[in-house]
Amino acid sequence: MKRIISVVIALILTTICMCSCGSKEKNGRSDRKISIVATIFPGYDFARNIADENAEITMLLKPGTESHNYDPTPQDIIKIQDADLFIYVGGESDQWVDEILNSSSKKPKKVISMMDCVEKLEEEIVEGMQAEEDPDSDEVEYDEHVWTSPKNAIIISKRISSELKELDSSNAEAYEKRTNQYSKRLSAIDDEIRKITETSERKMIVFGDRFPFKYLADEYGLNYYAAFPGCSSETEPSAKTVAFLIDKVRDEKIPVVFSIEFSNGKIADTICESTGAKKLTLNSCHNVTQKQFDDGVTYYDLMKENTEKLREALS
Repeated sequence: MKRIISVVIALILTTICMCSCGSKEKNGRSDRKISIVATIFPGYDFARNIADENAEITMLLKPGTESHNYDPTPQDIIKIQDADLFIYVGGESDQWVDEILNSSSKKPKKVISMMDCVEKLEEEIVEGMQAEEDPDSDEVEYDEHVWTSPKNAIIISKRISSELKELDSSNAEAYEKRTNQYSKRLSAIDDEIRKITETSERKMIVFGDRFPFKYLADEYGLNYYAAFPGCSSETEPSAKTVAFLIDKVRDEKIPVVFSIEFSNGKIADTICESTGAKKLTLNSCHNVTQKQFDDGVTYYDLMKENTEKLREALS
């Protein structure tokens, strides 16, 4: 599969080079806004909170679609190459980005891998979780969902701010002001989650789904059980996995079973039907629906909703 992706990327890059021969690159940026391109919603939303009207910001992942199923188009690659600042996640699912950045002579001026901004955590297989059979299992696989911790979101936003100040020093003061304001808002979310987790007797959450919240769980000292790890492509759990989660919810009297956004929720439904637990959606914020996007829903909004759901689950 990796080889197929590499071949496809190479063909796209060749086509782009042939089509762009003879084109003239514009020098300077005095007559235009900074161009920021982000692969998925968190990078896009962090950037718009910092850059605001000083930049044109593009999100490559279409609203309402799963990030793990994304494949770049030739137009997407051109947008990346022409960007002043390109923001992507990093990790195994973004290997196509490395192909583009390493294979093309035309590159964005600045590049940020969100995973490289923070301390990476290895993806974990906890008791009862169904792991994928991977021929490269000896390789260390890191959880890619670094933004699920508000602390990490602050760190990533500050890195974006730093790069913007270098690209556009005339507006550095505005970037710094917005960064401070945004950091305070995210810190308030962090404080609220920390207060909930520190004062709650319950420290366990259960997901009838994938678990893309490793960074959040580690930050706030939560234990968890889930059907699959965060980056799993599996959708059908074994009977053993479902039975384990049902028993865990019954034994621990867990009041809430979570599913994640864009999931069909069937595993969580089965567990809830067997135990009487309530099903809630905890949003990993990797993307939003088209309506949410049009309405201007933000990472802050989604994490604020998550906070109240965590409060209920840990009560």
